[in-house]
Amino acid sequence: MPKSSPCVSLWLASLASLVVQSVLSSSYTSSSAYQRPGASGKRPGFMERTLILLDVNTRSPIRVLNDNFLSLQLDPSIIKDGWLDFLSSKRLVTLARGLSPAFLRFGGKRTDFLQFNNQKNLAKFRGPGPDYYLKNYEDDIVRSDIALDKQKGCKVANHPDIMLELQREKAATTQLVLLKEQLSNIYSNITITARSLDKLYNFADCAGLHLIFGLNALHRNPDNSWNTSSTLSLLKYGAGKKYNISWELGNEPNAYRSMVGRAVNSTQLAQDYTKLRTLLQSVRYYHRAHLYGPNAGRPRKNAIMLLDGFMKDAGSVVDAVTWQHYYMDGRVNKVEDFLKTRLLDTLTEQITKVTKVVNTHTPNKKVWLGGLGPAWAGGISNLSDTYAAGFLWVNTLGMAALQGIDVVLRHSFFDYGYTHLVDQQFNPLPDYWFSLVFKRLVGPRVLAVRVAGLQRKPQPGRVIRDKLRIYAHCTSYYNHNYVRGSITIYIINLHRSRKKIKLAGTLRNNTVHQYLLQPFGPDGLRAKYVQLNGEKLLMMDNETFPELKPKTLRAGRTIAMPPMTIGFYVVKNINAYACRR
Repeated sequence: MPKSSPCVSLWLASLASLVVQSVLSSSYTSSSAYQRPGASGKRPGFMERTLILLDVNTRSPIRVLNDNFLSLQLDPSIIKDGWLDFLSSKRLVTLARGLSPAFLRFGGKRTDFLQFNNQKNLAKFRGPGPDYYLKNYEDDIVRSDIALDKQKGCKVANHPDIMLELQREKAATTQLVLLKEQLSNIYSNITITARSLDKLYNFADCAGLHLIFGLNALHRNPDNSWNTSSTLSLLKYGAGKKYNISWELGNEPNAYRSMVGRAVNSTQLAQDYTKLRTLLQSVRYYHRAHLYGPNAGRPRKNAIMLLDGFMKDAGSVVDAVTWQHYYMDGRVNKVEDFLKTRLLDTLTEQITKVTKVVNTHTPNKKVWLGGLGPAWAGGISNLSDTYAAGFLWVNTLGMAALQGIDVVLRHSFFDYGYTHLVDQQFNPLPDYWFSLVFKRLVGPRVLAVRVAGLQRKPQPGRVIRDKLRIYAHCTSYYNHNYVRGSITIYIINLHRSRKKIKLAGTLRNNTVHQYLLQPFGPDGLRAKYVQLNGEKLLMMDNETFPELKPKTLRAGRTIAMPPMTIGFYVVKNINAYACRR
């Protein structure tokens, strides 16, 4: 076992001393169940309860993550339902740019039904739609594309309201078809044309996102080997356009048997990835392109077996190992389900399983959460698209960072359904605002947090699960409002009561900027709007974000976290050694 450094030992001893002094010199103890008798003899209130003492190790980070830690995903179904044609929307580009720098993974359940066709003609390859829609709407799309082609640099558009309304109707109809496919496990192929790839890349490039394209792994030869014809055509087209793209192959290969009745074992998948690496090296423009995979599903028995075999045979072929995690299915229908600490903690168990397999075969290989959302199967209306889902999302970011997950790809930035960051009116949902504040304030250096007085006295036979989640990072270097050396702490309070947090040790006597995010409106945790320090967050126009104004807490002031809320706190000018470099 490695020995603790003198700095860490001194820091822990200092904090322990602080806690002991607090206990001896006041009525506070390390148990939040303890209460000081009130002078009037009445039951003591909140202000007499134990403080939670919080300190952070500012000497060195425990993890250093990718600058693109919080990243995004788009599902290929946007080709089928027509939303791909609207990625040039000025508002969508603005919202995506707000979360840059980031990766944009183009992949999902329908990755393995994509076929590339080097074809510019839109009408020939567009799927069927309602009668009222086909002719006039097709003409509008073509006219819009012609106008975009005349633009230099980023190609953005302001689509007429009537055009967007028709698209929403089309998407609703198409999604019924897609849902039927999903329930029946009978999927139709999706053609991605050269024009479609142009639009996808234009969106990513304009928004400052790096595109990761998921290739079809189920395009098979009679001997079950991977058929590379469509992929080679796509690579040549992308290289000719000088599109800077990274790649992956397949989506949840452990589920192929249940999806299409054909299994691809770990040995075959490893051979396929090796073949893809060779293919990339044969195309000069992509000979150094990054390759990620195998994008396994939730690490249950079959997925773990596939991942283990893949890492043994092809672990060195991929630049990072990807896997997916979704918390719950569409049967969940209560806000309380999003507040269960047992549910929040499932991610830790899954990460442990995956990293154990990866480190067995390729120690120190980067691990990514290649697809993550609060729910699968499109989510739940008025639940997975509300403030309540933010507890899962922000906790996922904190927990993944703490355990060394290098990148988290959120499913999905935009599309039909209820698990996305942006709705079909192009309005940001609560998880978007959480993501935006995270991007603005949280940097890639993860710091160790030390707390005292957090949990009640353990009860025999009962697992204590903490309802106050506290994470700390160096403040983002991209935020020029804060000098290097500042620290960002983010806190999730799942308790039904207010909690007081006292900054201790190195954090004492420093000015703090508070960014407290609470639901806005009468719907409570089911709200689809968020307020920051009491101000409702809304886009000013298609190109302007609201100002994220902090509330200044004077040095030494206690942080008071309201019940069931999420807050970000920047400790200014602390000159933390871990954050200066």
